[in-house]
Amino acid sequence: MEYLSYIVAAYAVFVVVLGWDFVAGHWQVRRELRQARARAARVAAAAARPRSGELSR
Repeated sequence: MEYLSYIVAAYAVFVVVLGWDFVAGHWQVRRELRQARARAARVAAAAARPRSGELSR
């Protein structure tokens, strides 16, 4: 019985899943860093605004 095609297919699936896990992880890290930078910029912009004594809505 020839199991070569099964072995090759199993390794191919493993490599594809491993590659996808690597790429998706990098995308998630980049997205989280972009959101953290945007959040920090909003906080810095809010701190730089002059505050008046009046309450605002």
